[in-house]
Amino acid sequence: MTPNQKKNIAILSISLASGGAEKVISLLLKELRNDYNVTLVLFHKVLHFPVPEGVEIFAMSNKSPKRPFHKKIFDSIRFIFTYYRFIKKNNIEISISFLAFPNLINGIVATFNKKVKTIISERGFPSDNVTSKLSFYISKIFYPIFYNKCYKLFSNSVYINNDLKDNFGIKIPMEVIYNPIELPNKTINSELLSTETKKLKLITAGTINKRKNQIMVVRAIKESKLKYDFSILGDGDLRTYITEEITKFKLEDQISLKGKVKKVNEYLINNECFVLSSFTEGFPNALIEAMAIGLPCVSTNCLSGPLELLNENQPINIKNGEFFIGKYGLLVNNDDHIGLSKALDYYHTNPTERERFSRLSLERAKAYELKSIYSQFNQFIKS
Repeated sequence: MTPNQKKNIAILSISLASGGAEKVISLLLKELRNDYNVTLVLFHKVLHFPVPEGVEIFAMSNKSPKRPFHKKIFDSIRFIFTYYRFIKKNNIEISISFLAFPNLINGIVATFNKKVKTIISERGFPSDNVTSKLSFYISKIFYPIFYNKCYKLFSNSVYINNDLKDNFGIKIPMEVIYNPIELPNKTINSELLSTETKKLKLITAGTINKRKNQIMVVRAIKESKLKYDFSILGDGDLRTYITEEITKFKLEDQISLKGKVKKVNEYLINNECFVLSSFTEGFPNALIEAMAIGLPCVSTNCLSGPLELLNENQPINIKNGEFFIGKYGLLVNNDDHIGLSKALDYYHTNPTERERFSRLSLERAKAYELKSIYSQFNQFIKS
């Protein structure tokens, strides 16, 4: 290979559906294609996010990912052999995988093909990123075996790496590379947030499920004596439950469910505060994207991500029923709707603080701009 010849690199993922890891892949591909011959390898050809020109796509199955359990088992075995053959046939020099099962496949490739540099990426908090106790114990068995066969690992939080090291016995080199974002063309004029309002426009975005815990915000609004205009972007299995609770609390005039939307930024820019209520995150794309628009933010101090974003990972202690004023936003304890209610009221009654944290959000988001994060990522690949 001549010095200027591009290396062959494969990016392995389940799909390019509408998830946080998938969005990160889509963004990194924009830069990777300039430095490598890139093939995006998917279990299933589901493409919610765009694949930039110049990137090859190889789908290992044309069937829907929604298949009976026994067929998924068969598919999983087939994917292992198909990807292994793909690596050899296409002279792949670097194989980068995202999410647990693709990471395990990369570990298997590393076991039998020492020539390939296998890099894996953990995107969620491992100890709380499984669907059952059984899957947790399976992870405890197979992560140490196959993750440790790989060259190195990167995640999007120091807490994820610590969890992998302390609870799963991962010993390979690990680094933190935060999620990239593309800074939006339009942002909020922070000065406009300094005006007093009778009804604060509040917004959140994410799948409506137990982990995202949107009911916490509903209860916080119920607790407050102030008025809000709260928009929930997204859909999920708890939508009916949330709707029933909104009706029970008689908050129909303050809370609306918008469902899945494509142009999230158009909703964000027309609001005055963003709230993240999750029990756990990998690295919250929704939060950093809201900051990039210029929204003042309040978040649960969940592992992992919010503390890193809103207080530069400096440790804090929040009393139950209270909130903490961080460097770049407000933080509350997990599932503490009393503390959240006070935090929201703080923004509601302090327009100058809304303006200040809007400016701080815009400043903080610049650290996660795509080219800056990609530079770190490319250096990590090469090292």
